[in-house]
Amino acid sequence: MVYRKLGRTDLTIPSIALGTMTWGDQNTEAEGHAQLDYALERGINFLDTAEMYSTPPKAETQGNTERVIGTWLKARNNRDKVTIATKVIGRTQNTWYRDDGSTTELSRKQIFEAVDKSLQRLQTDYIDLYQLHFPDRPFAYFGSNHTIFRDTRGTVNEVPIDETLAALDEIVKAGKVRYVGLSNETPWGVSRFLNLSERHGQPRVQSIQNAYSLTNRTFEVGLAEFALREDVSLLAYSPLAQGYLTGKYRDGALPAGSRKQLYNRLNRYQTPGSEAAFNAYVDLAHELGLDPAQFAIAFVHTRPFVASVIIGASSLAQLEADIDAAEIAITPEIEERIDAIHLLNSNPTP
Repeated sequence: MVYRKLGRTDLTIPSIALGTMTWGDQNTEAEGHAQLDYALERGINFLDTAEMYSTPPKAETQGNTERVIGTWLKARNNRDKVTIATKVIGRTQNTWYRDDGSTTELSRKQIFEAVDKSLQRLQTDYIDLYQLHFPDRPFAYFGSNHTIFRDTRGTVNEVPIDETLAALDEIVKAGKVRYVGLSNETPWGVSRFLNLSERHGQPRVQSIQNAYSLTNRTFEVGLAEFALREDVSLLAYSPLAQGYLTGKYRDGALPAGSRKQLYNRLNRYQTPGSEAAFNAYVDLAHELGLDPAQFAIAFVHTRPFVASVIIGASSLAQLEADIDAAEIAITPEIEERIDAIHLLNSNPTP
């Protein structure tokens, strides 16, 4: 396992991180514990979760993933062996996250409530990396295409970034959180957070967790330079485009037990140009004698601006194969083939 620096912190994290969003719904507590045990054996001691998980988000499963991690930490008594990253949810119309039934926002009051609840569920006194799951302001994320701009100014009463950052400063000073990061952010958002933190001596954002894969390389436009020049590490999620880059959904296939079959929530990956791109990358992997999933992860793993690739698996076999992808090299010749496909099918998925 390769280990890389997280931003400008004293944390060194593995280049493969364990994603956990299926635990507590698609996966049982016992299965989550088994994945945690195996990952730690393989040198993966960086865990990514969120107050929103399990996914898909539902009132009855909200917080379950943090609870699974918490019971594992208590049973193994190994908090000092792992780095835990979790997230506070951004603006939504959902009311089940907050005790007073409020819709969610990144206000001081809600951040304080959220971090205390995460600490309780995780059964820990501190969180290593606390991330804003997505911005308070509306913009294109998740199901939207980042290459198409929509003017959303004035559509909501946004919580100012100044207020959000000041609240993060308070919870860092209180010892509840060591470092802070962003997720699903834009170049403007990263720039604004960095500028404010430098001006006011507040916590510097150390990371950004955005989608990045063969079919979504939008991070390279604007954000990659921030990652390299400002040391805002990319924690890349969805390297398999929610499973489509494995080829398992090819030609309309719907494997039993897959997320698409269980939840039917992957329509955002069925966009114009996506099928051609998926097929081209899967075909290239086969031509190279590689497993398509490992090939897709290896591409993300070898980018110079990526600190860690977040992988999620519903079985130990999948987890083992995904971790092994870190051993695959992407040669200049292979990269040239990848770029040729990319130029014909640029960023068709979120």
